[in-house]
Amino acid sequence: MTTTSSATPRRVIGRGSYAIGALGGGIRGYELGVVSGALLFAGPALGLSPGVTGLVVSAALIGSLVGALGVGPLADRFGRRTMLTGGAVLYIVGILAAAFAPTAAVLVIARIVLGLAVGIATAMIPVYLSEIAPAVRRGSASGLFQVMITVGVLVASLISLAFTPTGGWRWMFGLGALPALAMLVGSLRLPESPRWLVRRGRVDEARAILAGTRSPGDVEAEIESIRSVNAEEHSGARRTLLRSRLLLRLLVIGSGLGILQQLIGINAITYYAPTVLTGIGFSDAAAITANVGLSTLGLIFTLVMAYFVVDRLGRKKPLMFGALLMALSMAVLGIVFLGARDGAVTGGAGVLAVAGLAVFQIAFALSWGGIVWIVFGEMFPLAVRGAAVGIATFLTELTSVVISLVFPSLLATGASTVFFGFAVMGVIAFLWALLMVPETRNRSLEQIEADLVTRR
Repeated sequence: MTTTSSATPRRVIGRGSYAIGALGGGIRGYELGVVSGALLFAGPALGLSPGVTGLVVSAALIGSLVGALGVGPLADRFGRRTMLTGGAVLYIVGILAAAFAPTAAVLVIARIVLGLAVGIATAMIPVYLSEIAPAVRRGSASGLFQVMITVGVLVASLISLAFTPTGGWRWMFGLGALPALAMLVGSLRLPESPRWLVRRGRVDEARAILAGTRSPGDVEAEIESIRSVNAEEHSGARRTLLRSRLLLRLLVIGSGLGILQQLIGINAITYYAPTVLTGIGFSDAAAITANVGLSTLGLIFTLVMAYFVVDRLGRKKPLMFGALLMALSMAVLGIVFLGARDGAVTGGAGVLAVAGLAVFQIAFALSWGGIVWIVFGEMFPLAVRGAAVGIATFLTELTSVVISLVFPSLLATGASTVFFGFAVMGVIAFLWALLMVPETRNRSLEQIEADLVTRR
């Protein structure tokens, strides 16, 4: 492998790179949070039937599946930063098309384009952030992705609330172009992943980029470590290994994390918290306001996770204990609804139900909300990192689609059964974290890869 590019690039890694790189989480969160409010008014305005409304919602989820699965090989070939830029452009096109959609068909197409952008961002950002951050700061840097998701959800909730009196669904969609525009402008100034650059033979560029956050000695050590891993990956033994049990095992672990992240109930709560709240006696306005409160809790404790938990306690322990706390809160909700009369929960039981939702939101924010994405970016070998994270993200999004589609029907058959089911999933998530997930705190990506290889 040769070193190329004698010119020192202007782009270097700085703290701002982490925030700009994570902005794609904001567009994911905004898409998640805005659609429920916007469709309340877009439905009557465009004459959407219930079936077409469901198609509008699921169109973005389907687009996200395609984006997540397809972006990995492209990122391994053309670079991480290029994919982030492309995702921002697609999002701007999709969100503006949704805002100006004259018919249901145009709105469905716009939502598919939005989904493609979200899938690209979701698969790429954990990879990018993990590859540019030093080991001691990688957890908090990668955790910014989930921080931005919660910011996006909260902002979408507030904007929906602000435009509800006027029914301004076009504004609800259209304002989502602003974070995507910020992501686009920022991505043009981001440095490329130094690990991808070394793999492409552009070592001088990678060295200059790493110099932004590493000491000179650490830069050279990291460059040599990356080159060593690359050399091994080009050997016949490592290529054979990547095609066999190691990669399969890592895909099972990562995909299991993503699937369980959805099966413990977070998207059901995100999409349908107002429905649950109205079921326990809240008015529509009070339910929407309370949902903003839940989103605020999610943001606060996601910040706690990113800055005070993940780089101090690691990945494994928060995943384990967060799963148990979520299982407990879902069990409490199951018990509350089990004792409901005619589906209504009032008095102290209603307060307990709200507390259960709040505890679930806090526990998710401190653990599975952000740490799953962090682990995605850390645990796969460099040679296939983009593609492998794409596959794991695809399965995560597919599970999200299924949960989002079936949750309303399940809720109608009996809320207590649904919440007890989520509680069981929480226990399974605890066992998965305990038995399957490796601890990756304060270790370079190359050390993680070498350890996983020796433990295969």
